[in-house]
Amino acid sequence: MCTRLEVLELSPVCRVETGILKPGMVVTFGPSGLTIEVKSVEMHHESLTEALPGDNVGFNVKNVAVKDLKRGYVASNSKDDPAKEAANFTSQVIIMNHPAQIGNGYVPVLDCHTSHIAVKFAELVTKIDRRSGKELEKEPKFLKNGDAGFVKMVPTTPMVVETFAEYPPLGRFAVRDMRQTVAVGVIESVEKKDPSGAKVTKSVAKKGGK
Repeated sequence: MCTRLEVLELSPVCRVETGILKPGMVVTFGPSGLTIEVKSVEMHHESLTEALPGDNVGFNVKNVAVKDLKRGYVASNSKDDPAKEAANFTSQVIIMNHPAQIGNGYVPVLDCHTSHIAVKFAELVTKIDRRSGKELEKEPKFLKNGDAGFVKMVPTTPMVVETFAEYPPLGRFAVRDMRQTVAVGVIESVEKKDPSGAKVTKSVAKKGGK
């Protein structure tokens, strides 16, 4: 998977986090579901046969408008667990620096990979012991500084996240509010949306890609 996506003259620039990226691959961009073929991959203006994890590369695509790709999108192999929009996700969160109590309905900004998206704390599921992980309270009314717990979160705009166990770079985050980091966490589970109806470029359609 590729993150840190930026678009420069229809040549997306990204960092390869897992797997490989190479010419001829058909990739899907989450959360939009746009599917395209990679025409070429370059690093420092030199063509590559493949890019590996840790590489910051640019890749050429066709039949794609600038408005179709945005910073924070995730490119992934369309045939191997493609990135999809998250409907909601449950995370283990540690409250570090918040002046008040945090309850259901709290809407801070989540910094996860290159996405900076407002999310709603839809449900405080449990409060846990930070050291042992033992459950202390079900459905707590609030969490405060020093507390840890599991929280169900709902993005206010489309975004891609993954579980920390499967894709660590896409599964850890910082919670920001009042111009500071108020909490940190890792994602334990994700419920994804059905990407049916997503756009497929003409070149991919001809090849029979997804």
